Amino acid sequence: MNKVIDYLKAHQSETPSHWKEEAEWRRTNREWLRYSQFIAIRMLSRMDELNMTQISLAQKMECSQQYVSKVLKGKENLSLETISKIESALEIDLIKSALTYVCEYPSFEPEQRSVAEPTVQYENQQ
Repeated sequence: MNKVIDYLKAHQSETPSHWKEEAEWRRTNREWLRYSQFIAIRMLSRMDELNMTQISLAQKMECSQQYVSKVLKGKENLSLETISKIESALEIDLIKSALTYVCEYPSFEPEQRSVAEPTVQYENQQ
């Protein structure tokens, strides 16, 4: 047993782990993270369809490639202005599709949400 403990001590990281703080941050921010992750996935899919690079998307959005990379990680709290730029650059409707996704998400439980449900009815809904 002492060999195992000695081995673990010899190979432990010099810097402390922040996994607990990161997990708490994800739990605290899970409402908007769900949207951000959906948008990132939708962006990646559309970029693949268009054979578009992060650099060309950044040029269309008039921002840096580094910012596009941050957005594509799905952890960025996006403003409406940024979402609008993404929609224009990729020719997609992110807000409508994100609302549909989140409202139909299998683990979605309305009684646990603090935000009112959208009451907008779209053309293709009856």
